[in-house]
Amino acid sequence: MRVRSKTKPANRRRAGRKTKAFTPVPVGPEFQKLVGVMSRLRAPKGCPWDREQTHTTLRTYLIEEAYEVLDAMESDDDAKFAEELGDLLLQVLFHAQIAQEEGCFTISDVVREIYEKMIRRHPHVFGRARAKTAADVLRNWEQIKKAERKGKDGQGQEQVEEPSHAEESLLDGVPRSLPGLVEALQLTRKAARIGFDWDSVDGIFAKLQEETQELRRVLEAAPPDSARLEGEVGDILFVAVNLARFLNIDPEIALKKTSAKFSRRFCAMERAAREQGTTLAKVPRGDMESLWDEAKRREASSASANS
Repeated sequence: MRVRSKTKPANRRRAGRKTKAFTPVPVGPEFQKLVGVMSRLRAPKGCPWDREQTHTTLRTYLIEEAYEVLDAMESDDDAKFAEELGDLLLQVLFHAQIAQEEGCFTISDVVREIYEKMIRRHPHVFGRARAKTAADVLRNWEQIKKAERKGKDGQGQEQVEEPSHAEESLLDGVPRSLPGLVEALQLTRKAARIGFDWDSVDGIFAKLQEETQELRRVLEAAPPDSARLEGEVGDILFVAVNLARFLNIDPEIALKKTSAKFSRRFCAMERAAREQGTTLAKVPRGDMESLWDEAKRREASSASANS
């Protein structure tokens, strides 16, 4: 059971904040105490639920906590944001503790690996390399990753140079297990880094129109081919992800926000129907549109009043 922070919410507008140089906060003692708590929970006389967990059973919680961090980020509540980041950190410690018990690695290995990686992949900060723009940084990052894959095997040991029969790709490293939107974003982002991209947003709109017309042609067939339908819908979604990336929008976050907006308005429609002494399911289709438009107007009015 999680206890919510009672810290008074802090109203913040991150877009207007400026990052300032600061001295790193000493976190060693606090981090060590948290590591100790995790170890105690997994000990023989610890928590029965925690002791039953495995890497596999914790997968859902890892994803859920990541999304809760995103929600907290949008809440303008620093206490909630800090709390959810802590919940996500706990998942990292949980997996590290299980790995330590299995003799695989420890949390110290996790910290050391990411520390060394950050030093290694920022030679323009910690070395003599130069990177004037963010695009330069990303190109360097990909080159370093490629060199790392060549130089180490799956156990982190140096490889002996042998002829390779597998063709390397710039797209290597994008996990197929990612959600579809995230995978598409990463694939197109990698391709764009070497110039495989549209010159302007107009080209993406033209491609979106082209894919829409192809879908219509499949729908006009009698009967429509379900496999082709799936492919054409996938093409439209892929172009939409490209449009979001080109505009520096994360499609996953954008879609989550739109889903939340749909939920708010739909619930407002349900409330309006109940106020009329009925349920939304019994409201005629045309009247549903009117309720939807009214929900949109009220939401816009409320947003304007709070701005």
